[in-house]
Amino acid sequence: MNRKKDNKKSPVFYDTIVDIRRVVKVVKGGRIFSFSVLAIIGNKKGVYGIGKGKALDITQAKRKAISMARNNLVKVNLRSARTIHHSITGKFGATSVILRPALPGTGVVAGGAVRALLESIGVQDIVTKVIGSSNVYTALLATADALEKTNSLRSIASLRSKTIKEVIANVKNQKSSDGDDLEEKDEVNISA
Repeated sequence: MNRKKDNKKSPVFYDTIVDIRRVVKVVKGGRIFSFSVLAIIGNKKGVYGIGKGKALDITQAKRKAISMARNNLVKVNLRSARTIHHSITGKFGATSVILRPALPGTGVVAGGAVRALLESIGVQDIVTKVIGSSNVYTALLATADALEKTNSLRSIASLRSKTIKEVIANVKNQKSSDGDDLEEKDEVNISA
């Protein structure tokens, strides 16, 4: 049997184990120990996956978590392959995560699971803040929620059936009119 070999290279994903927990189940005969693993995979080019695996052995739990993450891949649009396009807030449970784009050279200002997820995607410059519960799992899913909401300028223009220049002009006009209104209000407050 002749099988043709594909010359296509499979994408390279880097896996990161974010959290390992030992879970104890108490039964009539004693205690049963098992493990819960939270894993992230990413190709550092805007694709990531999150998975959670449970098993009696750590290696099996890791394998399950990574295979679940491979089945749940998500693509994120990055600006200049280094940051997100705009500020966004994501929520999951009692956790809110604020993501803000940053200038080149800022680095990833994040901690724990949020940093691991952003680095696996390939984000190089971003500022984040976790508000509410700092649980690893909820912080990770809130960050994923925020990343799914991000849109590029091109996608926004296509949704509005406009060119990119028209969208930029509308944003500039809104900022200038908002600034004028603020200045008039400030003058009224000073004179009163």
